[in-house]
Amino acid sequence: MQRADYPVFYPILTRWMDNDIYGHVNNVTYYSYFDSVINRYLIDEGGLDIHDAPVVGFMVSSSCQFKKPVAYPETLAAGLRVLRTGTRSVTYEVAIFREGENDAAAVGEMVHVFVDRSSNRSLPIPADIRKALELIDSTA
Repeated sequence: MQRADYPVFYPILTRWMDNDIYGHVNNVTYYSYFDSVINRYLIDEGGLDIHDAPVVGFMVSSSCQFKKPVAYPETLAAGLRVLRTGTRSVTYEVAIFREGENDAAAVGEMVHVFVDRSSNRSLPIPADIRKALELIDSTA
Protein backbone atom coordinates (compact mmCIF):
# COMPACT_ATOMS: atom_id res chain seq x y z
CA MET A 1 0.00 0.00 0.00
CA GLN A 2 1.11 3.53 -0.80
CA ARG A 3 0.55 6.83 1.02
CA ALA A 4 -1.57 8.07 -1.87
CA ASP A 5 -4.11 5.30 -1.17
CA TYR A 6 -5.22 6.97 2.10
CA PRO A 7 -7.29 10.14 2.43
CA VAL A 8 -6.51 10.94 6.08
CA PHE A 9 -3.41 10.63 8.27
CA TYR A 10 -2.61 10.82 11.96
CA PRO A 11 0.88 11.12 13.47
CA ILE A 12 2.20 8.41 15.78
CA LEU A 13 5.25 8.91 17.97
CA THR A 14 6.74 5.58 18.96
CA ARG A 15 7.49 5.18 22.64
CA TRP A 16 10.37 3.45 24.41
CA MET A 17 7.96 0.81 25.73
CA ASP A 18 6.75 -0.02 22.19
CA ASN A 19 10.01 -1.83 21.40
CA ASP A 20 10.34 -5.50 22.22
CA ILE A 21 13.42 -7.59 23.01
CA TYR A 22 14.22 -7.77 19.29
CA GLY A 23 14.59 -4.00 19.05
CA HIS A 24 11.48 -3.17 17.03
CA VAL A 25 7.88 -2.23 17.77
CA ASN A 26 6.08 -5.33 19.01
CA ASN A 27 3.28 -6.69 16.85
CA VAL A 28 0.57 -6.15 19.49
CA THR A 29 1.44 -2.44 19.66
CA TYR A 30 0.30 -1.97 16.06
CA TYR A 31 -3.23 -2.93 17.13
CA SER A 32 -3.16 -0.14 19.70
CA TYR A 33 -2.10 2.28 16.96
CA PHE A 34 -4.95 1.08 14.73
CA ASP A 35 -7.57 1.40 17.46
CA SER A 36 -6.37 4.87 18.43
CA VAL A 37 -6.40 6.15 14.84
CA ILE A 38 -9.88 4.80 14.09
CA ASN A 39 -11.40 6.15 17.28
CA ARG A 40 -9.68 9.52 16.86
CA TYR A 41 -11.28 9.82 13.42
CA LEU A 42 -14.71 8.85 14.76
CA ILE A 43 -14.38 11.42 17.56
CA ASP A 44 -13.02 14.24 15.37
CA GLU A 45 -15.07 13.72 12.22
CA GLY A 46 -18.06 11.63 13.30
CA GLY A 47 -18.80 13.34 16.60
CA LEU A 48 -18.48 10.13 18.62
CA ASP A 49 -18.76 10.78 22.35
CA ILE A 50 -16.70 7.90 23.73
CA HIS A 51 -18.05 8.45 27.24
CA ASP A 52 -21.78 8.93 26.70
CA ALA A 53 -22.80 7.98 23.15
CA PRO A 54 -25.69 5.49 23.17
CA VAL A 55 -24.20 3.73 20.11
CA VAL A 56 -20.53 2.71 20.03
CA GLY A 57 -18.32 0.62 17.76
CA PHE A 58 -17.03 -2.74 18.96
CA MET A 59 -13.98 -4.19 17.22
CA VAL A 60 -15.03 -7.69 16.17
CA SER A 61 -12.22 -8.60 13.80
CA SER A 62 -8.66 -7.47 13.18
CA SER A 63 -5.62 -8.53 11.22
CA CYS A 64 -2.25 -7.10 10.27
CA GLN A 65 0.34 -7.70 7.59
CA PHE A 66 3.80 -6.66 8.70
CA LYS A 67 5.95 -5.45 5.81
CA LYS A 68 9.04 -4.03 7.55
CA PRO A 69 9.96 -3.22 11.14
CA VAL A 70 9.72 0.15 12.83
CA ALA A 71 11.35 1.06 16.14
CA TYR A 72 11.65 3.66 18.84
CA PRO A 73 12.49 6.48 18.29
CA GLU A 74 10.58 7.00 15.06
CA THR A 75 7.82 9.30 13.93
CA LEU A 76 5.20 7.39 12.00
CA ALA A 77 2.05 8.30 10.08
CA ALA A 78 -1.09 6.20 10.06
CA GLY A 79 -3.24 6.38 6.94
CA LEU A 80 -6.92 5.52 7.32
CA ARG A 81 -9.59 4.54 4.83
CA VAL A 82 -12.84 2.59 4.72
CA LEU A 83 -12.97 -0.57 2.63
CA ARG A 84 -16.64 -1.53 3.16
CA THR A 85 -19.62 -0.01 4.91
CA GLY A 86 -22.68 -2.05 5.76
CA THR A 87 -25.82 -1.15 7.66
CA ARG A 88 -24.36 -1.99 11.08
CA SER A 89 -20.65 -2.49 10.44
CA VAL A 90 -17.64 -0.95 8.75
CA THR A 91 -14.31 -2.39 7.60
CA TYR A 92 -11.33 -0.08 7.96
CA GLU A 93 -7.82 -0.27 6.63
CA VAL A 94 -4.99 1.43 8.50
CA ALA A 95 -1.48 1.60 7.07
CA ILE A 96 1.58 2.58 9.08
CA PHE A 97 4.24 4.58 7.26
CA ARG A 98 7.75 5.50 8.34
CA GLU A 99 8.61 9.16 7.99
CA GLY A 100 9.53 9.99 4.41
CA GLU A 101 8.52 6.58 3.01
CA ASN A 102 5.69 5.88 0.57
CA ASP A 103 5.45 2.11 1.12
CA ALA A 104 3.56 0.94 4.20
CA ALA A 105 5.51 -0.76 6.98
CA ALA A 106 2.31 -2.49 8.15
CA VAL A 107 -1.29 -2.71 6.97
CA GLY A 108 -4.18 -3.62 9.22
CA GLU A 109 -7.82 -4.45 8.55
CA MET A 110 -10.39 -4.01 11.32
CA VAL A 111 -14.17 -4.40 11.52
CA HIS A 112 -16.38 -2.35 13.84
CA VAL A 113 -19.94 -3.40 14.58
CA PHE A 114 -22.04 -0.60 16.03
CA VAL A 115 -23.98 -1.55 19.12
CA ASP A 116 -26.30 -0.11 21.73
CA ARG A 117 -24.04 0.68 24.67
CA SER A 118 -26.45 -0.65 27.28
CA SER A 119 -27.64 -3.86 25.59
CA ASN A 120 -24.65 -4.67 23.31
CA ARG A 121 -27.14 -5.35 20.50
CA SER A 122 -26.12 -4.26 17.02
CA LEU A 123 -27.73 -1.14 15.59
CA PRO A 124 -27.42 0.82 12.35
CA ILE A 125 -24.39 3.09 12.09
CA PRO A 126 -25.38 6.55 13.42
CA ALA A 127 -25.94 9.15 10.67
CA ASP A 128 -23.07 11.49 11.70
CA ILE A 129 -20.62 8.61 11.83
CA ARG A 130 -21.86 7.25 8.49
CA LYS A 131 -21.24 10.67 6.90
CA ALA A 132 -17.69 10.71 8.26
CA LEU A 133 -17.07 7.17 6.98
CA GLU A 134 -18.27 8.15 3.51
CA LEU A 135 -15.55 10.83 3.38
CA ILE A 136 -12.81 8.19 3.57
CA ASP A 137 -14.54 5.38 1.68
CA SER A 138 -12.10 3.91 -0.85
CA THR A 139 -14.95 2.57 -3.00
CA ALA A 140 -16.64 5.97 -3.52
